[in-house]
Amino acid sequence: MIAQSPIAGDSRILREATALAAAGHTLHVIGRDVPDGFEVGPGITVESVSRSSGLRTGNGGLTVGHGHSGPKVLAKRFGRWLLLPEHRNRTEKHWRTAAAPVVAAAGPVDVVHAHDFNTLELAAEYAAKWSAKLVYDSHELWFDRALPGRPTPLWRARGRRYEVSLASRARVVFTVSDGIAERLRSRGLSDVRVVRNTFPRADDVPAAPDRPEGLLYAGRVGAGRDLPTVVAAARQLLPFRTVLMGSVDPNYRLDLGPVETVAERSIDEVDDTLRTYGISLVTLTNTCENHRLALPNKLFHAVRAGVPVVAADLPELRAVVTQYKLGGLYEPGNAQSLTAAVRSVIENYSTYTDGVRTAAAELNWEHDAATLVTAYSEL
Repeated sequence: MIAQSPIAGDSRILREATALAAAGHTLHVIGRDVPDGFEVGPGITVESVSRSSGLRTGNGGLTVGHGHSGPKVLAKRFGRWLLLPEHRNRTEKHWRTAAAPVVAAAGPVDVVHAHDFNTLELAAEYAAKWSAKLVYDSHELWFDRALPGRPTPLWRARGRRYEVSLASRARVVFTVSDGIAERLRSRGLSDVRVVRNTFPRADDVPAAPDRPEGLLYAGRVGAGRDLPTVVAAARQLLPFRTVLMGSVDPNYRLDLGPVETVAERSIDEVDDTLRTYGISLVTLTNTCENHRLALPNKLFHAVRAGVPVVAADLPELRAVVTQYKLGGLYEPGNAQSLTAAVRSVIENYSTYTDGVRTAAAELNWEHDAATLVTAYSEL
């Protein structure tokens, strides 16, 4: 497996590797920023290739206000906006160049599994050299993401064509939602299978309370998560509590207003925290096709914890939330809509807790891991 993500924090990669090892495969995972001594489990080894930190500057964090202004600051921001796409592509290419000898030393192998497009070219090259099977795992609709920096329509168009040309060499393509799978099939990829970012079923889910205590957003705190809308709705929901929990993207600035914050926690601790508050926020902006077709981890984490959700009303999220009666939907960017959705979930809390707990029988990692393991058995 090859990935440019920090492996220790990538639950999808870790779960996939563990499931394949349990099925009898031996895996070597090459990723980024792997802590010393990090171990996944029997049959799995991990190797790290570092990547540059990029153009990030400043102190970052959750702050109040809009920072400094003036011609020099505006000029720097414009330069950053102009250069970001080129810098991002160069950084990813440099990682592939540094990873190539590491990949070469790991082979030959039977299967090369590329996690996301930014490893696909490297994976395809070595799969061909070793006459190995190529597997492509598209965690996102790569060339339809909302990205910082200047618009890059030509890069996106060329990238979609190149992605299909490389991915067509793969024996199987995995992705995270039915919507992304359909889009990849429409672009010419035939065998696309959905392995959702679900969580293993919890051993014991306590009985739900009669009413929730608050609203919890558990995930990365940064752009694209529609968090300004959460803050605006929090003012209207008082004294009902709104809480953010997670790591903060560098340079992300947010006026917290009445929103509380708690420190990032482990998966099992997140389960308990979700149950403490009672409603999980699954928010995204309606700014790109990738968001419209996404099924974030937070949705399935809420199912594991047995907690209803208030989710962005985007096509793929809407389909799952309504099918399984997992909670309420709100219009991204609309604080009044979010407020109304939260109040509706509070008023119909037992209906949604019943829906979530019933859905756990299907929306779990054991179900999705079977799709992954079956595909590998066919290789």
